[in-house]
Amino acid sequence: MSRRGTAEEKTAKSDPIYRNRLVNMLVNRILKHGKKSLAYQIIYRALKKIQQKTETNPLSVLRQAIRGVTPDIAVKARRVGGSTHQVPIEIGSTQGKALAIRWLLGASRKRPGRNMAFKLSSELVDAAKGSGDAIPKRKSIKRKRLIEWQRQIERLHIFVNP
Repeated sequence: MSRRGTAEEKTAKSDPIYRNRLVNMLVNRILKHGKKSLAYQIIYRALKKIQQKTETNPLSVLRQAIRGVTPDIAVKARRVGGSTHQVPIEIGSTQGKALAIRWLLGASRKRPGRNMAFKLSSELVDAAKGSGDAIPKRKSIKRKRLIEWQRQIERLHIFVNP
């Protein structure tokens, strides 16, 4: 425990144009080498392209994409005895959103395309529809959880139908 007192809980700031915290989280994750103005340009161009493609509110598409990619559990490595096991743990909403943003940006960086704004807008629209490259990440974590659960049952010799 700290002798100085408790740490203040930080609240995420909102961006200047859309006044949204999700957009600011996205800007801070896309940021490279401290160039925040360039990150803002990329995000705003991507949101404008989403507006042109779908003719709906780009913030609703962004929320829908992040909600579709956000995991409810994460797999963490735990050492038990001499071996390392992948143990599924439940995660909070903030950590889930951070993971979803990281996966969306990673998938958009891998896409072929002209510039980052174009790639990000395409990935966000696809993720909102449920067909982006970031969606299988979430499913693979669920699969790992099931495999690890089955392995634990086999190790403990618990049989459902004896």
